[in-house]
Parts: sequence; C-alpha cells; structure tokens
Amino acid sequence: MSERSTQVGRALAHESAHGHVTGEARYTDDLLPRTPEALHAWPVQSVHAHARVVSVDTEAAQAVVGVVAVLSAASVPPGGQNQVGAVRLDEPLFPDEVSHHGQPVVWVLGETLEAAREGAAAVVVDYEVLPAILTMAEALAAKSTLSEAMIIVSGEPEAALANAPRRLEGELEIGGQEHFYLETQAALATWDEAGGVFVHSSTQHPSETQHIVARVLGLPAHAVTCQSLRMGGAFGGKEVQANPIAAVAALGAKVTGRPVRVRLDRQRDMQITGKRHPFWGRYRVGFDDEGRLLALDVALYSDGGWSMDLSKPIMYRALFHIDNCYRLPNLRVVGRVLRTNKTSQTAFRGFGGPQGMVVIEEIVDRVARAVGRPAHEVRALNFYRPGDCTHYGQEVRDADRIARIWDALMTSAQVEARRAEVDRANATCTHEKRGLAITPVKFGISFTTSFLNQAGALVLIYADGSVQVNHGGTEMGQGLHTKMMQIAADGLGVPLSSVRLMPTRTDKVPNTSATAASSGSDLNGAAVEIACTQLRERLAAVAGRMLDLPPADLRFAQGRVFPFWGEPTGERSQGFAEVVARAYLERVQLFAAGYYRTPEIHYDEQLGRGKPFHYYCYGAAVTEVAVDGFTGQYEIVRVDVLHDVGRSISPLIDRGQIEGGYIQGLGWLTCEELVWNEQGALATRGASTYKLPSLGECPEVFNVELLAMADEPKVVKGSKAVGEPPFMLAISAREALREAVAAFAPEGAPASSVALDCPSTPEAVYWAIEALRGDGRS
Repeated sequence: MSERSTQVGRALAHESAHGHVTGEARYTDDLLPRTPEALHAWPVQSVHAHARVVSVDTEAAQAVVGVVAVLSAASVPPGGQNQVGAVRLDEPLFPDEVSHHGQPVVWVLGETLEAAREGAAAVVVDYEVLPAILTMAEALAAKSTLSEAMIIVSGEPEAALANAPRRLEGELEIGGQEHFYLETQAALATWDEAGGVFVHSSTQHPSETQHIVARVLGLPAHAVTCQSLRMGGAFGGKEVQANPIAAVAALGAKVTGRPVRVRLDRQRDMQITGKRHPFWGRYRVGFDDEGRLLALDVALYSDGGWSMDLSKPIMYRALFHIDNCYRLPNLRVVGRVLRTNKTSQTAFRGFGGPQGMVVIEEIVDRVARAVGRPAHEVRALNFYRPGDCTHYGQEVRDADRIARIWDALMTSAQVEARRAEVDRANATCTHEKRGLAITPVKFGISFTTSFLNQAGALVLIYADGSVQVNHGGTEMGQGLHTKMMQIAADGLGVPLSSVRLMPTRTDKVPNTSATAASSGSDLNGAAVEIACTQLRERLAAVAGRMLDLPPADLRFAQGRVFPFWGEPTGERSQGFAEVVARAYLERVQLFAAGYYRTPEIHYDEQLGRGKPFHYYCYGAAVTEVAVDGFTGQYEIVRVDVLHDVGRSISPLIDRGQIEGGYIQGLGWLTCEELVWNEQGALATRGASTYKLPSLGECPEVFNVELLAMADEPKVVKGSKAVGEPPFMLAISAREALREAVAAFAPEGAPASSVALDCPSTPEAVYWAIEALRGDGRS
C-alpha cells in the first residue's frame, strides 16, 4: 500500500496516557501484591570509595526477626558466575574489593522491607582501605584508564594548525547528570516448577538482563524469561544497570525458593547506579580572520567510574559528534576513558554526543569572539554543505537541511530583530542583562556497535480479526508502543482499537537489542511492518478469492478490504474480520515474524573510517535568557525550535519528545550538579540536594515546529528518530547565558572569551560575571 492510511501521522495521545494519570498503569513494583509470599531485598553498602573486603559477619543480621537470608558470593550456585559486567567481566555482583562509595557488598532478604533494612544495618564488614582516585585529573596523573586511546584523524591537522592565521587553545570540564527516572531500579523474580525463572524487570534491554541472570545462575538462556512491562523513565540508565538488580532478585528466589522483590529507594538508586559521563576537553584550534575553522586538535577524557560499562562506545559517539554541524577539514580527536572510584557511569540520552557537541560549540564561540563576529554568523559560515563528508568518512546526506532549518528559524524566531531589542535592553539596564543564541544539531542515528542494529516482531491475528503485536522494544514513556500500534494498524488496515500491544518479553521475541540509540521506532517499527506485510499478502489472496479480484488490486483500510478504485463500504468489499475468519477456515497462517537489520552500517576503529550511522537528524533552537547580575539567577524567557523528525508517525508524541528533550538538556547544562565529597561519597543523592528543572525553568514562550517535507526514505514510514537529538537543542541555552554574561563586561573593556562552567548554575554564572567585572577593573 503506497498510500498512507489515517493511522500513521495522526496526533494521538500516548497509548498509556490515561493509565499514567489515573494510576491504573502498572510498573514492575506494582506487581508485588500478586506475589504475597515475596521477600524484600536491601543492600549492605560500602562506606569507602576503595577498599578490600576483609570479612563479612552476618551473624547479628541472621538473628534479626524476619531476616530470611543474606546473599553473598557463596550464594552463587555451582556453574554460575559472580559477574554482571555486560561488556567486560569487571563487575562482580558481590565484590571482594569495593570500588566506589555505596557499592553493595551483600544483600539481605527479609519478610518485610523493614526487616531487610534492619538486617542490613546489623551486618559487620571489615575493610582494608585502599587509595582512591576521585577526579579525572588524578586518574590522568595515575594513568588509571579503562580504555586505550581512540583516535580519528582527517586531513593534516598539525600542518594546518601551524599555518593557520589565528590560533587559540583551551579546555572545558563538563559535568555529569543523574537520570532521576521517576521509577527507580526494580525487579521481581519467581521460579516455576520446571526449574525456570521469570524476571519482571524495569529494563531497557530484556535480552541482556536475561543473559546476565542466566550467567549468574549457571542456566541456559531458555530457562530465564525476562519481561519489561513498562518503565517510569529510563533515559539510558536501565540499559545495563538494571542487570544486577534483576540478578539479585533471581538469585534470591533461587536460594530461598520464594519470589524476591528488589526496589531501590531514591537515595540508594543515586548512590549505586551510574550517571552521564563527566567529560574534560582540551583543544587547539586554527582559524582565519573570518572565523572559518581550518584545523582542530582535541583530546577528550571521560570519567568512566569504576568499570567499563558502555564507556567505550559512549566515547566513540563523542568523537563522532565533535563536529556537530561544522566542516572541519583538518581534525585530530583522541578519546580516553579514565577509571575513577565512583559509580560506573553509563548510557544517558545522547550517549556521549552531547559532550562532544558542547566542546565544539565552546570552540566556535571563542573563535567568534576572537574575530569580532556574532557567534551565529560564524556558526553558519562553517556549516556542512551538500557533498561534504565527516572526519570519519561518512557523507553528510541531506546536509542542505542544516542551512534550511537555520534560515527558517532565523526568520520565524525573528532573531535579528530580537538581537537588536536585546542590545537596546542591555544598554539601558545595568543589573539585568539578556542573552540570545541559536545553535544547530546534527545527530547520527544507529547503534555504533553494528550487530545491535537488528530487531524482531511477532504479530498475531486471531480468528475474530483482533490483532496482538509483540516486538523487542521497551516502553519507557517515550511513546514507542503508540507508534508500533499505529504502524501495525496501518499495515493491516484496521482501527487502533483492534490492536493490542503486549509487554516486551524474551519468550516472544528473542535476542533483542536495547531500546536505545534513538533507534527503537526505526528497528522495531520496520520489523512490525515486515510482519504485517506478510500477513496482509496472505489475507489479500483470501480476499481476492472472496471478491473475485486480483490480490494486487486490493486495499486494506478502515477495517475493510476493497479494490483501490472502490469505497470501503462498497458492494465489492469485505470486512477485515470476515476475511480473517475465511483465512482461518482455509488454514492460512495468521501469525508472522518480522525481522529487520539496518543496512550498510560499519566502522573500522583502526582506520577511523566507516559509516556508523544510517542517517542524520537535524535541528536548531533559539533561546533567550535574562540574567540577574547581583545573584547570577536567570530566567529562560523564550525558546523556539525547528526540528527534523522526517515524516512523523505520531506528531504529538514527537512534539513531546522534543519539549522533554530540551528541558532535560537544559537541566544538564544549567542546574543539575553532581557533587562528591572528599571521601568519594555522593553528596547530591536526593531531590533536596540535586536540582532538577521544574515548571519554574520552563520558558514562558516555547514554540516547537516540525520540519515539513522531510521524508526519510530509508526508514519505516519515512520517519526519523526523535529520542536523543532534541536533547542537544538546549546547548542554545548555555550559549545564551554566555551572551548575557558577556553583556556585563564594563563599557570599553576589550572583547574576551567568557569562561562559563558546565553546568552553568546560577553560582557559576555569578562568578563568570564577577570575573568579567574584575577584568574590567584591572
């Protein structure tokens, strides 16, 4: 069917929206009442950032009323492994050497949560304290690393730097970010009479959780079934880090023969789980008098924490996105993952891309100030053009969309007129200054690990014409299931009410990839569409016999089957359910498995060349801010966004992702600050100390538009990913703050770069203003 039906492209509410607001939607821990005999788990946590575990005394804990068991390395069954590392076997579930403050040493199981907590408090752990590395500078000095150097070189950067008319160098530290999903890490495990374990897990990657649980228990994968009902947020934090939680639940159920529930409270979730990687960038840049970038040499370091996790591919994505939307003809970028005694940092929306892009935007702003041109002009001067290739050798397809989006947004947001108004306001007010900035986004879509770019689906049609859809993607509030329902309804020509989307589980679709890398709709949607196409072709043959028409002449829409030239309710038409009933009587298969793999994805690490992305998403944002010079407090006055989502499958879902992505990015860049004390303990471990963006940070004016006429022909329904790319739109807010801070420079002071910490908290903004005032006084 080439014609698009009314199901795809409709602005529909999230399929679980009603359940979300009424409380009817069930999450992993809500299933606890169904297992009244369940035990509760609580961790015994390390009080040191780095120490050897000399002994663990559980005698007092075992005496606590209600304590049933204490799980330790000795609890792992023969054939099992005390190891939950997903990428590298470097994460013992029960460590004999703790590597970060708050790391679980053993877990206590109790009849009640209170009993488990009391039992955990009674466990006595004897430690031999070891030296701890708590900062990236310390790790670099000690050569404490998790990875080898990752290098991409294009052109001749050293020669181009030497010959550049102008040069500058600098560095930038970028903070991490707590996921702060509303639903904390949770799992519920039960054993059946056949010796299999069923794990309900709040996980983005059920197949990997299944694999890790099987490894710990020494079981084949077929003995472990993992289901992800839905998640109350994840943002990458449940891609890998849900695995040890599920393993504890499954192991506890194995040891005790009873269901076991694990759910971390907010404080323990923040103490135990990884964050967005903090980054440290050092750079040298060469440019001409117009601000054209001629050469760049960048060293990127990330704080990986105590284990590898996904730190290497995260660093690679930072290397891939160091260019953002800019052509860098001579570039050398080197990345290293440093090992510290902190939580094992992990995936987070953008997966390293945002950190790389913040670095290049910092550089472009400094270049613009050095040549005395507005930053938006220097940005546009350096844009990719059609035919250009990235530093890793991939063509920037549809590069013309960068300038198209930029020019359209400059016009619709009235950037030039508002810049003039900002200048007038700043000239008349000494204690409050405004800033206005526009920044672009180019973000590559696909897993950078090639084999992960595959997905499966299982679509079932029942004899009454109702449809059940199973696929390998997980729902975490982003609207994936909504889009899959629309694709299935479109593919079979039935109303949405005829389609039921099932929870994601490993006994329906095996060997799935994580719902991550913004690829959930692309991969799973294509698999669902392929399955529906198989079913529609089978049914078309049946309907053709019923209507005495060639199957190729039939259309499926509005729950009917009819000729392309006819009407759904015309004489030569049949109801979808009637065709299905006939197909059943004719013994036609009414279920189909769809499988999809992204084509032509490859990357050679040794050569630093390849095509790691299927396509690029583009966008731009304009942000206006007002800053108080006395306190550094600021207000986000207005935001304008124009974003490329291809041909949207579900416009309301996509718009929500753009708005939410911007606000989450705003939090990372402006108010969310992770603080560890001198002992390596996380000091910001709750909403009272970790500042999240709230309604107060939302702009009074927030305009979001989707780029028109932007079909992506290589993706299901012509759509594009929308999960991660909007996150980087918030970089415009940081650049707007920089513009406002610059306006506080004393009159007549020479133009200079504006040093602004990241995150740019009100405190950081205040001290940046004071630094400029100090330069003026000196």
